[in-house]
Amino acid sequence: MDTITQIALGAAVGEATLGHKVGSRAILWGGICAALPDLDLLVPLGDVVRNFTYHRSASHSLIVLAALTPLMVWLILKAHPQTAAYRTRWYLLVYLAFATHVLLDCFTVFGTQVFWPIDNTPVAWSSVFIIDPAYSLPLMAGVLAALFMTRSRPTGHRLSWAGLVFSSAYLVFTLGAKLHVEQVARQSLAEQEIAYIRLLSTPSPFNALLWRVLIVEEGGYREGFYSLFDEKREIRMQSYSSQPQLLQGIEDHWPVKRLQWFTRGFYSVSRIGEDVVITDLRMGVEHSYVFRFKVGTTGNPHSNPAAAERLPSMRAPGRLKNVWIRIWNADTTI
Repeated sequence: MDTITQIALGAAVGEATLGHKVGSRAILWGGICAALPDLDLLVPLGDVVRNFTYHRSASHSLIVLAALTPLMVWLILKAHPQTAAYRTRWYLLVYLAFATHVLLDCFTVFGTQVFWPIDNTPVAWSSVFIIDPAYSLPLMAGVLAALFMTRSRPTGHRLSWAGLVFSSAYLVFTLGAKLHVEQVARQSLAEQEIAYIRLLSTPSPFNALLWRVLIVEEGGYREGFYSLFDEKREIRMQSYSSQPQLLQGIEDHWPVKRLQWFTRGFYSVSRIGEDVVITDLRMGVEHSYVFRFKVGTTGNPHSNPAAAERLPSMRAPGRLKNVWIRIWNADTTI
């Protein structure tokens, strides 16, 4: 999830946990703790594939964050020794701010290595887009109310709680929507007699009303869209090709294997000039993808094959407008 939303969530958790005891200091430290896991983005790991696939690993591990919690509480009590009577509550606040950050990231499609280093399998429930105003705005409104309603502190505290409850209920709604969409998708694919290897559903940008359905099949993949307002329980799938044969000769090189693992098989292989490119199909829509990596060249795949390079994101102007129209109009093409 975006960092601003994570800070708002941590601040709301801080207010709910200790705000009625220590005031705005709970909001401050809840927000700080919630921001810390994303600092791994600032740490260079040597190459673009490592930077991409090790994000949300150690810094997002519930195990590592549990070990970090005592240090954070020690720092907080150094800054605010007058709150030492609430030491246990500070422990709860810090770890909840850490843990809710991790769990919220699990709702997105990227993948969060929750139990690193014991198990580095990325958890990705993919029911919320990385930026979703319906989730973020109630949290922010509640936190601002608690922060600025100093003359009516109990009311601000209740409003912060209300924002936290509403946003949490929204997450439950997105999980239900995802289950419904995948049921429709499997039924629609069966009726169309479309065989597939794996299926993924993700919400479209900034909402949980329009869903993108992606399937990987032999020789390529297909993409379709389904709105919760669609009258017909069918999904029209558009077919696209992939060229996995381009990986011949470099299939055992670390960047290739790492990207195949991290994308959970939802990737395409294409040729751009002489470059062999792996595209993460999970984030974006066709003709507009965020993560693409050059992993080799067709002329000489063994020339420095491990030196991967991230390519610029693909942009398709006008697609976001079409997404919002498609929510209400099933005939709109994205």
